[in-house]
Amino acid sequence: MAKTNLNVKPLADRVLVEPAPAETKTAGGLIIPDTAKEKPMKGKVLAVGNGKPDEPMTVKVGDTVLYGKYAGTEIQVEGKDLLIMRESDIYAII
Repeated sequence: MAKTNLNVKPLADRVLVEPAPAETKTAGGLIIPDTAKEKPMKGKVLAVGNGKPDEPMTVKVGDTVLYGKYAGTEIQVEGKDLLIMRESDIYAII
């Protein structure tokens, strides 16, 4: 388990992720209103569990990852909106 300044310790194969902020402009420079912003599908890993005995963890603290649109459970820790999900919900490390 890597150290983090948050008081959350994921268990087994769980990962704590801080989602990237939603895009505010399109590639063409148009401003996207709050009601049309899509939920980000990438974020930074803040904490990882110890893994399962037969499956060691692949991701580590500090990795930027891609995950499914509906992956994880939204939680709020110390005023931050975070996601906690299984490592299997993560598609890639970028």
